Amino acid sequence: MIKKLLHKGFSALLALLVLFSTVSFTIEKHFCGDVLVDVSVFTEVDKCAMEAYEIALEKITKKKCCKDVVDVIEGQDELKFSSFEDLDFEQQQFIASFAYTYINLFKALPKLIIPHKDYSPPNLVTDIHVLDQVFII
Repeated sequence: MIKKLLHKGFSALLALLVLFSTVSFTIEKHFCGDVLVDVSVFTEVDKCAMEAYEIALEKITKKKCCKDVVDVIEGQDELKFSSFEDLDFEQQQFIASFAYTYINLFKALPKLIIPHKDYSPPNLVTDIHVLDQVFII
């Protein structure tokens, strides 16, 4: 029972590991001056109230006070798939012999035939040993 649960748990964990290693996402940060105003992972960041003032200020000074920083975390693009033909002959031979012996390791035992399985013993009316007073000493 616990072996099945551990097997399923490790399988799910490895599947999630493969999934998260291939997913890419972006982290967007909005700074107003040197102060971090908003951080967003899946949506766009909220702009600060200085955005309207910044447009007017940019016309005068040509300098922006707010900036957006985008960090892209890229996942793995390709997964490596190996085939049996990519292995050396010795490795192929080892895997084939290991698989053959592993499969034959768990052969079922022959079904035992019990001839008296459905036989019910006769009902005891009296205990013969007590009746005849014959005891093994």
